[in-house]
Amino acid sequence: MAEKATFAGGCFWGIEHLFKKEFEKDGVKTKVGYTGGNTESPDYKLVCTGTTNHAEAIELTFDPAKISYQTLLEFFYRIHDPTLLNAQGRNTGTQYRSAIFYHSPEQKAVAEKVTEKIKEEHYKDKEIVTQIVPAAEFFDAEEYHQLYIEKNPDGYVCHFPRW
Repeated sequence: MAEKATFAGGCFWGIEHLFKKEFEKDGVKTKVGYTGGNTESPDYKLVCTGTTNHAEAIELTFDPAKISYQTLLEFFYRIHDPTLLNAQGRNTGTQYRSAIFYHSPEQKAVAEKVTEKIKEEHYKDKEIVTQIVPAAEFFDAEEYHQLYIEKNPDGYVCHFPRW
């Protein structure tokens, strides 16, 4: 049975591109959107004002028999800097925060465990500011944002594997 994983870590274009590139072969489906805020039916222009408290996020649909939630989490941490508060690359604002939106108590426990492991192995002397919070309603981003880097290969990306 399919599960969902929802992550925020800066501009959603780069995160989606790297997750799709890495995990499409495992049947992982991606879509970008907005979550974690206090506005119904947000759109890109509104989220960019920083007043909605929504994060640009990716929602993954995956089969845990093929790929584990832990593997997806570890990859998420590998492709962004979880020590930057409300920023990633040249993007700044709460919409670019680092967050894990868990969908079950099991996902919360795995997220906490993986976060500790990542801190110990890669960020010993820094604070990881990634929020681990319950999943809220996910609002799909506008169609032109879906698979943006695929459609615009020269588009801006600030995500890359760090180890």
